[in-house]
Amino acid sequence: MNSRGVSPLLTLPSMPADLARVEEALRAAVRTEDDYLTELAGHLIVAGGKRLRPVVAMAVAQTGPSAGMRDGQTRVSDDVVQGAVSVELVHLGSLYHDDVMDEADTRRGVETVNAKWGNLQAILAGDFLLSRASEIAASLGTEIAGLLASTIGRLCYGQIGELRRTYSPTRTEEEYLDSISGKTASLFATAARIGALVRGLERPQVEALTAYGHAFGMVFQIVDDILDLTATESQLGKPSGHDVVEGVYTLPVIRTLAAGGAAAAELRDLLGRPLDPVECDKALAIVRSGGAVTGALAVGAQYVDEAEAVCAVLPAGPATDALRSAPSALLAVASG
Repeated sequence: MNSRGVSPLLTLPSMPADLARVEEALRAAVRTEDDYLTELAGHLIVAGGKRLRPVVAMAVAQTGPSAGMRDGQTRVSDDVVQGAVSVELVHLGSLYHDDVMDEADTRRGVETVNAKWGNLQAILAGDFLLSRASEIAASLGTEIAGLLASTIGRLCYGQIGELRRTYSPTRTEEEYLDSISGKTASLFATAARIGALVRGLERPQVEALTAYGHAFGMVFQIVDDILDLTATESQLGKPSGHDVVEGVYTLPVIRTLAAGGAAAAELRDLLGRPLDPVECDKALAIVRSGGAVTGALAVGAQYVDEAEAVCAVLPAGPATDALRSAPSALLAVASG
């Protein structure tokens, strides 16, 4: 997914400089006395990334009054940057583990750690990233440390929920939403909460911004899943239909099956096993031809409404305006 969906957040005046600080801090966080471990742990950091979770954390930190900001309104504090880094390290660690489970060969245009060095190294490097994230979180206080630990558990919960329903045409919409709430939205919620807590915002605002992060994360994953089924390989930078091939049946597929009729029956006959390229193209054509994508967009729009409702109770200002605009901009990426 490209960065258009978070472009309102990227327009905040301090964001380019703050993101540069995040990059520097990420590299510092994985630097060790062992050059080999440093290379493994820094592999995906060097490869780049959109840093969406740090962006959310730092945008949230700018919703409060200017007091406590570094250089007035110019930059967020060093502690906010460290909080953003801790969340990104959890995300990166989860990617290392995901690539092992998926037997993936590439990530962000480069070889995955597992493809280049092997599964054992990838697993240990992912564990190291999670440990560094926990260490940084602990330096920010016990509440942040506990929050990050519980979030890692939520990520595992969501991923297990997905794995147990792999290749299952009977996966329900409720199961899907529960899974993405854990595997994706929980980390966005934590990014927002850490940004608010480290900034020292009042508790009602912390809770509101946590809810915002969760809703934003739900939109993000729904959009990502729609694009996997509707975008072209050139748009995605990878073959479309990856989820269907791997037996991960996302919201448009679930809704196509639930609608019944000939299309649902034809799709059901294809599912429940790995698909070859011809079968994948046929499954994608069935999903695209009905109203399931529109229905999935409508579900995403409900979470956009939730996020926007949160912003209505936040202090007025550029950061709040950007947060309000970001979920709808994200959903527009999948609307075509």
